[in-house]
Amino acid sequence: MTAFAKWFNATKPVIGMVHLGALPGTPAAARKLKEIESIAVREARIYRAAGVDGVMIENMHDTPYLRGTVGPEIVAAMTIVARAVKEAAGIPCGVQILAGANKEAIAVALAAGLEFIRAEGFAFAHVADEGLIESSAAELLRYRRAIGADDVRVWADVKKKHSAHAITSDVSIAETAHAVEFMRGDAVIVTGMVTGDAPKPDDVREVKRATRLPVIIGSGATAANVAGFWAEADGFIVGSDFKLDGNWAADVDPRRVRKFMRARRGPTVRSRLSAITAAEPWACSAPPMRARRSRSLSVYTPCHCRSRRSCRTSGRRSTGS
Repeated sequence: MTAFAKWFNATKPVIGMVHLGALPGTPAAARKLKEIESIAVREARIYRAAGVDGVMIENMHDTPYLRGTVGPEIVAAMTIVARAVKEAAGIPCGVQILAGANKEAIAVALAAGLEFIRAEGFAFAHVADEGLIESSAAELLRYRRAIGADDVRVWADVKKKHSAHAITSDVSIAETAHAVEFMRGDAVIVTGMVTGDAPKPDDVREVKRATRLPVIIGSGATAANVAGFWAEADGFIVGSDFKLDGNWAADVDPRRVRKFMRARRGPTVRSRLSAITAAEPWACSAPPMRARRSRSLSVYTPCHCRSRRSCRTSGRRSTGS
């Protein structure tokens, strides 16, 4: 959790996805790189204005994806765009390069000054639509050390979406998460079956119990379900719910972003109130039924009740005048 406290202005950060247009050399490439950069910067600024805590860029439109590597044209393009996004957003930024091009992502992050990458195939193996994706942890972390990128954190998917996991069917998601920690990953990402599909709550709970690493919801987080994941999740990567009509391939919709961030503030406030209640001794000194909590979380009107349980006004100890 140290990295979270260092980078984010939130205990449970929300990361907004910037899905880059098809990059040069890919089958669907149509826009000039400068136009792709301009769109990415615009979306990053929308996120920052709405109070989103971080941004991650991804070459989502480069289908069909190469397996485990990309060419220098993709690395160059993503470095240019990533640096522009980082400068425009002014908040922590990460990168994922599909499919499983984790070394290239580390290189882009270092060159562009990003804080983290999202890595698939970090621990254990799976079969994706690109073919067999094998564990990359050993080679990836040695490469990170070799190029002086130790400050770039690796957030690793476990039992990731869009993949078959029959070859590791005897390995639980909890054990996979534990392996990420053992293999020196920095965070664990839990997803549903496909993009926009929320993970099973039981999977999130299992992973949370299995590792000391931050547990990130990596797909399907929405304004409607964020409160349900709040207790177990340490952060949220949001793509589809921030887009027009909830479609990952559409433009970012500022209204949907603001709606999600309002929903996020609900459980945040409740969490902070619970922490204050648990930490402070009871010291009531005002007539019952007249106490009223102020707008500030740190200032409360006291009451005359003898204990928290008997307080009829839900007053707390006064911590200010």
